[in-house]
Parts: sequence; structure tokens; C-alpha cells
Amino acid sequence: MPRNETIAELDLDRYKYDFVTEGRSVFKSRKGLDEEVVRQISAHKEEPGWMLEFRLKALQVFESKPMPDWGGDLDGLDLDEIYFYLRPQDRMEHSWDDVPQEIKDTFDFSTVVPTGDNKFAALNSAVWSGGSFVYIPKGVKVEIPLQAYFRVNAEQMGQFERTLIIADEGSEAHYIEGCTAPVYTTDSFHSGVIEIIVKPNARFRYTTIQNWSNNMYNLVTQRALVHEGAYMEWLDGNLGSKLTMKYPSCFLVGEGAHGQILSIAYASDGQHQDTGGKVVHVAPNTTSQITSKSISKGNGRASYRGLLKVYEGATAAKSNVECDALLLSEKTRTDTYPYIEIDEETASIGHEATVSKVGDEQLFYLTSRGLSEEQAMTMVVRGFIEPIARELPLEYAIELNRLVELEMEGSVG
Repeated sequence: MPRNETIAELDLDRYKYDFVTEGRSVFKSRKGLDEEVVRQISAHKEEPGWMLEFRLKALQVFESKPMPDWGGDLDGLDLDEIYFYLRPQDRMEHSWDDVPQEIKDTFDFSTVVPTGDNKFAALNSAVWSGGSFVYIPKGVKVEIPLQAYFRVNAEQMGQFERTLIIADEGSEAHYIEGCTAPVYTTDSFHSGVIEIIVKPNARFRYTTIQNWSNNMYNLVTQRALVHEGAYMEWLDGNLGSKLTMKYPSCFLVGEGAHGQILSIAYASDGQHQDTGGKVVHVAPNTTSQITSKSISKGNGRASYRGLLKVYEGATAAKSNVECDALLLSEKTRTDTYPYIEIDEETASIGHEATVSKVGDEQLFYLTSRGLSEEQAMTMVVRGFIEPIARELPLEYAIELNRLVELEMEGSVG
């Protein structure tokens, strides 16, 4: 069967999650953001007065901060055309009164990511709705990954979930998040905040597979506090979106803490993936690893932006940063912005970066074994992302490879 007919039959040129389910809501705010909209959100959620006050203060911080002049181009993001709140028809059945008091006492938002941290963290604090709260008790090891799925299912809609996760002492768990959105003719906006606290000797992994449509502005703040002897791992997959700016962070505040960030970004036509990671070494004998891989196709642009900070007193800190970029055409662009600040002379730090193209020798070898040029190109790309894909549960690794294959359709010729 000719290639074009095969693609048509399998519908591979279509964005995989471009379906719209009927969205039923009981309230939808007007477009734009001001004090009235924030008060409406709080009222419809029947919040106590202290939460309304928290939101209004966050709104003031948001309005006082300028738009970032670094990273991706935000000129096309018109916040006056965004709906900041849609209340769905469904309601949660569980009451806050049912949560044990000792858990309530730990449920303080904005301690890991303060409202004033950045403009979009402040925006999230003002209008947040939905998200996850996860508490893993001391010594509990959760064998099956916890899973959440977020979907923007309305045009010109903003999504502002806030997630707080606490892994108590000696616990272990893996949380997996997936995100999608349909293709609309207008832009949508996602600005989430994830706060994670990893208590002494706990191990936690947070996996994100985000496959947004190409009309999404995706601006996210993700941060973890990692205590003594604890292990935190971010596994971050970014496909789709018009612009993504996302840098998972680990603050190693306890002796012997370890942080690891594995990041993969795929930038196709009209897309800019500005991603990377941040690690801050505060305590002695802490270790970290940042591994970032990006793929650029067509006129897509991928940027690595990272921070590695070692404070004075964080003796014997060790860290290594690896940034690898793969370019699939002549019009693609890749940039690397590594920031390394070392205030402790006993620290051991490494950094390496590579930029490569798919070589003619690679393609010749694979095509000589019976593969088409497109199949050969896809195989090279899958090999490039394999170090990250192998860290995923099997079904998610298969899904990531399949998404990459869909993006690769038409890359040759």
C-alpha cells in the first residue's frame, strides 16, 4: 500500500488526543482576570475567608510582577481572552472534615513554592482550582503507581491545578501525571504548581507525560524539598504545546539527600520547548544528576535552561549535568543556558553537552538492512530517548515511543 494511503488509513497525521467530550458546567467565569473574578471563584468553591484573602494577595503579587522577558515568546498570550474558572457539574463526595487532623496540619500550600516566587506561581495561587493532595504515611511503600490525568476540554480555557504531595519518613511511591487538550482555533493556557516534600529516608518519583495540542501555553512551576537521606526523581516528558516553560527543581536540604531530573522534549513546527531542571545543594554529602534530551523537527526550537547551585557548607556535594540535543532538519534550533553557581570548594561538579544530527552513515546502515529512510530515522530517535523511556513503566514507555512515532511521520522528504 502506498505510504500516503497508509497514513490516511491509520490517521497518523492527526494529533492523537484531538477529541472533545461534552463539557457540562454549572458556572463559567467571564474572560479576563480581576478581583471580581477571584471573588467569584472563591464564592463558588464556598471557601473560608482566609482562602479568599490568600487569593487576593496572590492576585496583587501577580499584577505587580512583569511578564518574563527571558525564555519563550509570550507576546501571543492574551490573558484577557482566557476563562480562568469553569466549575464542572461533578462534585467530590468526600468532606474535608473527614481528613485526619494531623494530615490537615501538614496541608499548607505555598510553602515549597511561595506566592511571590514568580509571576505565574502568583497567578496559580490566585485562581487555582483542582489538583491532587497525596500523603504517604511513614514507612508505607506503595507498589502500584498513583495516576492522575488532566485535560483542558474547553476553548480559551485556563487550567490552574495545584498539587501537594508529602512522602513521610521512610515511605516510597511513584506518581504519574498525564495532560492533553483538544485542538482549537484559539490559544489555551496551563499554569500548574506542584509542591513535593520528601521526608527523611523516603523515596519519591514524579512522572509527567504532557502531550498538549499546539495551541497551548504551558507554564509550570515544579519543586521538591528533599530531606536527610531522601531520594527525589523527576521524570519529565514534554510533547506538543505552542510554548512550554518548565524546570522541575530539587532543593536538597538534608544531609545525604539525592535529586535526579530526567527530561525529554520534542519540538515540532511552530513549537518552542524551553525545559530543563534546577538543583540546589544546601546540605553536606548531597548528590544530583540532571539528564536532558531534546529533539527538534521542522522549524521547532528546543532550549535547555538549568540551574545548579551549591551553597557554602554543602561539603562534598556531587552533581553532573548532561544536555543532548538532536536536530532533524536544517531549520530547527537548539539552545543551552546552563547556570552553575558553586560557593563550596569541596564540591565535585560535571557538565557536558552535545548537539548532533542524524548522520548519513546511520541512515545508510539501517536502510541497507531493509528499513525505509523514515523507519530508520524513527529508530535513531527512539534510541536517542531510550535512556529516559526505560525508566518509565512499560505501558508509559510504549505510549511515549508511540507518540514520538506519530510526531515523526513526514520527517523525511
